[in-house]
Amino acid sequence: METEIPALLRARESVGEERFTFHSSRMRMKHVTKEELAAMDADSDRCALELSDARVDVMGYACLVAIMSMGHGYHCVSGPRLQQVAADNGASTPVVTSAGALIEGLRAMGAKRVAVVAPYMKPLTEMVVDYIRHEGFEVSDYRALEIQDNLAVAAHDPMNLPDIVAGMNTDNVDAVVLSACVQMPSLPAVPMVEARTGKPVVTAAIATTWQMLKALDVETRVPGGGTLLSGAY
Repeated sequence: METEIPALLRARESVGEERFTFHSSRMRMKHVTKEELAAMDADSDRCALELSDARVDVMGYACLVAIMSMGHGYHCVSGPRLQQVAADNGASTPVVTSAGALIEGLRAMGAKRVAVVAPYMKPLTEMVVDYIRHEGFEVSDYRALEIQDNLAVAAHDPMNLPDIVAGMNTDNVDAVVLSACVQMPSLPAVPMVEARTGKPVVTAAIATTWQMLKALDVETRVPGGGTLLSGAY
């Protein structure tokens, strides 16, 4: 959240007149387990309240698996609830979630079948896959990198991703979800994987930025942001 989304906003500044400030409030989590994710999600109201003090123009809840681990369709519950928290503090601020943004981004591109890479342990990855399938997509193939420590997720080398995708079946997919996690870096690998597979590539960070820009009524054209941030959607 605090690296790739600001990087995308800076890239947007290179081609547009907008200038962005970035503010964050943290929900605590050390290990990516269902129990810690539930505790983390319970802390999201506090974060929304704190950020609403700054009268920001849009908020992004950037933990995809925290949302998806709370049950099918939870992004439709979380976003409006956090928006109400902000409104009750006198700040009517749109709220997007990385989980909802990924779903909406895939729909915007017309994707039906996807391949997914996630850093989580296999049970959590399967939960994410099930959530995506419940939203109407076919997940043809997926990889769980089984990294439980949250800092280790952030330290994963994004240039490992092209070879990981090369070992997956992407022939019949409409899009590749290169990182189903805002925490796992992937931006440097996006153009390479798009070139190698010939498929649109999206990540949780790219989708979150896309939906934030839409909420701000800003053109969704960001250099290096892959197909979803080409400006076509």
